[in-house]
Amino acid sequence: MKRRTFRVESTLTGRTVSEALAAELGLSHEAAERLVGVGAVYVAGRRCRDAKARLAQGQVVTAVLEEGGESSLAEAPAPAPSLRVLHEDEDVIAVDKPEGMTAQPTEGRVGDSLVDRVGEYLKRPAGLVHRLDRETSGVTVFGKTPQATTALAEEFREGRARKRYLAAVGPVELPSQGTIDLPLSKDPSRPGRWRATRAANGIPAFTEYRVLHAGRDFCLVELLPQTGRTHQLRAHLTALGAPILGDKRYGGAAKAGGLEAPRCLLHAQALELAHPRTGAPVRFEAPVPEDLSRFFAAAGVVVPSGPIRPLDVAARG
Repeated sequence: MKRRTFRVESTLTGRTVSEALAAELGLSHEAAERLVGVGAVYVAGRRCRDAKARLAQGQVVTAVLEEGGESSLAEAPAPAPSLRVLHEDEDVIAVDKPEGMTAQPTEGRVGDSLVDRVGEYLKRPAGLVHRLDRETSGVTVFGKTPQATTALAEEFREGRARKRYLAAVGPVELPSQGTIDLPLSKDPSRPGRWRATRAANGIPAFTEYRVLHAGRDFCLVELLPQTGRTHQLRAHLTALGAPILGDKRYGGAAKAGGLEAPRCLLHAQALELAHPRTGAPVRFEAPVPEDLSRFFAAAGVVVPSGPIRPLDVAARG
């Protein structure tokens, strides 16, 4: 991430945010206003969306100029498909997050995240309680009231929410099912990556898995994370020698068996938790997108559906 920070001194006191950005960063006034407009400017630690706001002496201004290797002033990506609502009632809305969309606004841009899209749909803020990576598709739930959001967040925090992910990975010999018990820690040699190893002082992470197809070219796996760590499934599978196909950050192949893997082929297919109002168990399922379903079709494997089945007791531990 590339950012510039400056403190408002006497020469900038009373000037507008866009005027100060233009003066300090050498931007045109149009570019400075666009930087504010996309949400890439912070004043006194808070995102500023008013280019004409007047600055006070001593305030600190930060501009995110580049994020993820892309300029904050780059054109926004093409609009994603219309929001696919899987379930909605007075307390909860469950949607199918498309791949390529962030769960929430990033430091360098607002307006094109899932929480923005759901908020637009509801015409009020949505309560985000869990997150999927940008390239991961699938079930995401939001609370529609503060009480529902709190209850849903507790389901995840206490580990009561049960999740089923599906992934296509490189060919590897694995038991038909098992548990991955490897702590996660940031990889100091590769920024943005996590490593799954006992050699570092990491945070506990547990993933149960079931092999759905073991082929010469690729494997299909069902993943049942028991903890919800950043990049947990991606790092755990990489540690087993089976990075997810299309996962450039973790070394996943771009194709397998003659099929393209245009993104990290990981899909959050099902989620089970207690309804925040009634406490009754509910399950939401998201159809497998075409890029991953091609691998299921090629392998002749039926996509799992229905209740999330735990592993056999003998496969745990």
